[in-house]
Amino acid sequence: MHIQRITQVTDELCGALQRLVPQLTQNNPPPTRDELAALLASDSSILLTARHPNGTGPVVGALTLIVYRVPTGVRAHIEDVVVDEGMRGLGIGEALMREGLRLAREAGADGVALTSNPRRVAANRLYRKMGFNRWETNLYFYEFEP
Repeated sequence: MHIQRITQVTDELCGALQRLVPQLTQNNPPPTRDELAALLASDSSILLTARHPNGTGPVVGALTLIVYRVPTGVRAHIEDVVVDEGMRGLGIGEALMREGLRLAREAGADGVALTSNPRRVAANRLYRKMGFNRWETNLYFYEFEP
């Protein structure tokens, strides 16, 4: 498995996310080249990609890790985990998650939070298998008017 921390926008990256993001959500379009550049320029965001388990071929998965400091410590969140539909079940998601967890620990976080749509059954199963605990919490979201 080849997991890579992305540092620059390429045509291959743009194409991969054009293909992968719609497999993750229909609520948001894939990022533009400028949006990817802003993500990669952010000190708090880390974009990881995965290639085929043999280490070659196209990008078949992605994960974003967000690490930031608050007065009570270092926090980490994993967002937008997606593996190409045809490549699921091969350990790609788990490899991406393990690298995200490693980087979060290395950055000083005491743990990692994530949210997942209940309809993503396989993803939720993976998170529990990896040791994530489901928290009962009130999640609030304030949506800005367009």
